[in-house]
Amino acid sequence: MLIYPAIDLLNGRCVRLRQGDYSRETVFSEDPAAVARQWVDQGATRLHIVDLDGAKAGKPINGKVIRQIVEASGVPCQLGGGIRTDADLAAVFDWGVKWAVLGTKAIQNPKWVVEVANRYPKQIVLGLDAKDGYVATDGWNTLSKMKAVTLAEMLCELGRFAAVVYTDIETDGMMAGPNFAALAELYEAIPAPVIASGGVCTLDHVKRLAEANTFGCIIGRALYEGAIDLRSAIVASQ
Repeated sequence: MLIYPAIDLLNGRCVRLRQGDYSRETVFSEDPAAVARQWVDQGATRLHIVDLDGAKAGKPINGKVIRQIVEASGVPCQLGGGIRTDADLAAVFDWGVKWAVLGTKAIQNPKWVVEVANRYPKQIVLGLDAKDGYVATDGWNTLSKMKAVTLAEMLCELGRFAAVVYTDIETDGMMAGPNFAALAELYEAIPAPVIASGGVCTLDHVKRLAEANTFGCIIGRALYEGAIDLRSAIVASQ
């Protein structure tokens, strides 16, 4: 299983939010590129970047910082947050991003998401942010009436997605463990690789996800607050 350290950007800084709440931020660094180098020095082979400003604005915002992270890290990076048009995709790929994570647009315009997944095969990641099993959009500010598993089944049947990132909002940033039940349901429903996100805060969580043949695991707050050592997590994921 791959471990993806998370780098969440807000106003050009590396932060973490609790349950996606922009009013509950913790600033961890003024230099996200240095944070990226730190994780790579500790063994990270991929990074997960979220443009929180972009998610809120509906278009990528932190381009300069994202490019710096990509260049400084030297490892493949995936980026989510406000990517909603062909021009947005062209921009983020120009910044050196390897995979674009599309979430809100999957609800707003699923036809376009499938089309770009086939136009950029294995470069588009479907981002499913869920609360009580339903997809949340617009930086988690809007709850849809679509079940996350239903949307995943529909889109993965039609598009060549690199992976599906499943984030459980109620566990994200809360250091309470992943939603293993929801993840198990998703594993059964789709053929695409699943990347788990939200609540991972112990090596036991990492081991359980690896034992379930999870493709990847995104870890944020637990790394920044020292609850998990990245090197140990990488060993536990093998």
